[in-house]
Amino acid sequence: MSGHSKFANIKHKKEKNDATKGKIFTKLGREIAVAVKEGGPDPNANSRLKDIIAKAKSNNMPNDTIDRSIKKAAGDANAVNYEFVTYEGYGPNGIAIIVEALTDNKNRTASNVRNAFTKGNGNVGTPGCVSFMFDKKGQIIIDKEECDMEADELMMIALDAGAEDFAEEEDSFEVLTDPESFSTVRETLEKSGISMAQADVTMIPQTWVELTNDQDIKMMNRTLDLLDEDDDVQEVYHNWDE
Repeated sequence: MSGHSKFANIKHKKEKNDATKGKIFTKLGREIAVAVKEGGPDPNANSRLKDIIAKAKSNNMPNDTIDRSIKKAAGDANAVNYEFVTYEGYGPNGIAIIVEALTDNKNRTASNVRNAFTKGNGNVGTPGCVSFMFDKKGQIIIDKEECDMEADELMMIALDAGAEDFAEEEDSFEVLTDPESFSTVRETLEKSGISMAQADVTMIPQTWVELTNDQDIKMMNRTLDLLDEDDDVQEVYHNWDE
């Protein structure tokens, strides 16, 4: 992970997201609705819901908004049925891109995603064409400014809870877990009073690709912007070394 400040990217995203909080909250609301439908409205009995609540809080979603989303999902038998769908493909210069969406209309979503790739001089590939280049991991980012704990103490708490790896960056700490241990590690850190800038199960590239051509950079940003604007798109992962 050295040389790649994920926290800088998170801060950049948060600044960008401040202007579109409504869109972010809508996407989180969809995730909450699916989690409630699958495992019930009690986060203590629904680890997936508990993880999404933590993710929502790290995105500054107010507690009352989270509660309303849970109650609405639990009480609305006629709620829209969303399903997860994943797309994989290539951006400029072979950049690997994975798109996770939550949709009630797969045809609409597929068309929009394909359009985003095409307009960025990329193309959607077949399932599995790039996912082998990523590792699925639980990732927790902790802002050093928000953490009073020494690095060694924080590392021991994380590793004792089941974390696989701990790294110190210039402005943050990163904790990595396998997906199955993520909830346990996150809850342990939370109970220890540790504030998390980001906590989610994510896809981490095994290798990174640089873009040196200005046109390629422009096209890659165009693809990412179009995907970001799509309400159906929940997450976008890529191996572009920005």
